[in-house]
Amino acid sequence: MWLTSSSIGRKLIMAVTGACLVLFVTFHVLMNAVAILWPGAYNQICAFLGANWYALIASAGLGALFVLHIIYALWLTLQNRKARGNNRYAVTSTPKSVEWSSKNMLVLGIVVLAFLAVHMIQFWYKMQWQEIWGHWYSIDGVTVPAAAGTLFIHLAFQSWWTPVVYIIGFIALWFHMNHGFWSMFQSTGWNNTCWLPRLKKIASAWTTIVIGLFTVQALWFTYEAKSGTYLNDIKLNDQYLEMYNKEFQKEAMEIQQNAPNQFDPKAQAEIEAAQLKTLRSIKAFAPKAFLKLGIPAEYLEEAEKDNTAAEETAVEPEVSDESDSVAIEVNQEEPANN
Repeated sequence: MWLTSSSIGRKLIMAVTGACLVLFVTFHVLMNAVAILWPGAYNQICAFLGANWYALIASAGLGALFVLHIIYALWLTLQNRKARGNNRYAVTSTPKSVEWSSKNMLVLGIVVLAFLAVHMIQFWYKMQWQEIWGHWYSIDGVTVPAAAGTLFIHLAFQSWWTPVVYIIGFIALWFHMNHGFWSMFQSTGWNNTCWLPRLKKIASAWTTIVIGLFTVQALWFTYEAKSGTYLNDIKLNDQYLEMYNKEFQKEAMEIQQNAPNQFDPKAQAEIEAAQLKTLRSIKAFAPKAFLKLGIPAEYLEEAEKDNTAAEETAVEPEVSDESDSVAIEVNQEEPANN
């Protein structure tokens, strides 16, 4: 097949996969803009995508594009080095900026790949990957809603090294994409003296705008994370609380459905434990919403001690009257018998 057997075919695949990745990067910078301008809407988009089938197909397709792009990049690099031998370091008439990025596309790609790995660990792994397996990301005994994208921005950018790593990645991405943008047009035949200079200017302008926006966004996210905006915003807190309530109701119903009867002591203890974990999570990531619940400050500590003691002695835990003040409710309907 000429797409794999010929140099032109392999460059065409590089061009097509590169173009798709360019579109994704453009979409990503727009998504980040939504997170800055309308953080609540950003969380709604995260909830819409989540681990739904269409989001999973898109993620798999995007991953396949990255893999193809990387494989063919390595293939072409090895082919070019083998063909040029020692002459690959010879000086050409190519402009210095393009010459450097052209000669170091593989190195730039490796830096971008390392940056991408960090980014995916901070977001995709903690959001969609956790949701695929039916649970939320857990940290220090509390959970983070998979759809709360702003909380994951907070967790990532509260670390001093995150903006440093991101900016290094952005610099490498600028060189890589600036050359790759016009190069993909050259590979498809747009290499005449009329259009190639124009494409290089368009590539430089577009890449500078996108990478510039990414850099500003990273600095903005760092400022917001350090100032605690994503933890203290009232509207975001209400949004987080709704997420926690829905997840607790779902978990409680699953426990009840798997219990032998409605008043099973083990099931009641599991529901109590789930409730306490939910309240701890709300207190950690939605402190304003937690205050509105009107729960006494010492309630969680006492309830945790009671729950731990109940688990250790394997007896039915006594439910404190104070739990009636908790805003999280449990559906007590008995599961239907088959």
